[in-house]
Amino acid sequence: MPELPEVETVRRGLEPALVDRRVKTVRLNRPDLRFPFPAGLAEIVSGKRVIALRRRAKYILIELESGHTVLVHLGMTGRFTVWPPDGAARNLGEFYYLEQAGHAGDGPHDHVVVDLDDGARVVYTDPRRFGFVDLIEPGGADTNRFLAGLGVEPLGNELHADFLAGALAGRRSPLKAALLDQRIIAGLGNIYVCEALYRARLSPKRLSGTIVRKRGASPLVEPLVHSVRAIIAEAIEAGGSTLRDYAHTDGGSGEFQQRFDVYDREGEACRTQGCTSRIKRIVQSGRSSFYCPTCQR
Repeated sequence: MPELPEVETVRRGLEPALVDRRVKTVRLNRPDLRFPFPAGLAEIVSGKRVIALRRRAKYILIELESGHTVLVHLGMTGRFTVWPPDGAARNLGEFYYLEQAGHAGDGPHDHVVVDLDDGARVVYTDPRRFGFVDLIEPGGADTNRFLAGLGVEPLGNELHADFLAGALAGRRSPLKAALLDQRIIAGLGNIYVCEALYRARLSPKRLSGTIVRKRGASPLVEPLVHSVRAIIAEAIEAGGSTLRDYAHTDGGSGEFQQRFDVYDREGEACRTQGCTSRIKRIVQSGRSSFYCPTCQR
């Protein structure tokens, strides 16, 4: 499943192709993905100019001049192929090896085809169809079923030690589960929580409330906030972890997986100097947690 850095990488790849361009036509090759396409989607988007591309948590938000916003979630295998008016196509968001969508956009997994006023074409492809598209009416973002109730952004100013201490105070859930709670921090996923907890030297099994003092943040909270912010920023800069992304000028793919300290390293040596332990894997709420039993307490 793509996480925030991968989604942000896709957003950045789409931005130069879409922003300030007018949509000529939208073709839907099937009636649904994970959910049915919103009624009137193609008609509402066609003819409109794209004024901005934003990201909220793991959602891409395409803002139109009409005030409507198209929300896109990539699911597990969703990706975009951008065919510019001239030059090579760019493949954005390929988490499993597949050839880029053809220019015609009529492949078995090509579900949405968007033609722009400069002659470019954008094709959304999703073999497993776990992705989805929603249409937000003008002024409706705060009440949208996918966006309402989301927590703070991990790179936003709202994430600081006092906020996190308040959110974790009294919680008896494992610390990893609390960090994955989208109502607290929006967009954090399994890979980057494992890595952030390692850097902060905190066990994923530790009860959330134990890193908070009665009077507020303990010395354990600030390093955790710093680790979360640093991990996400570094992963975005690296183009994500699992993303095979051809938006870069060199055609390279996401490379943060080469920097993992604990994730998917079960049985391998801890990278902390002087530590002789090996990385352990446990299952928490159906997800694998990787950690060092010596360094993380």
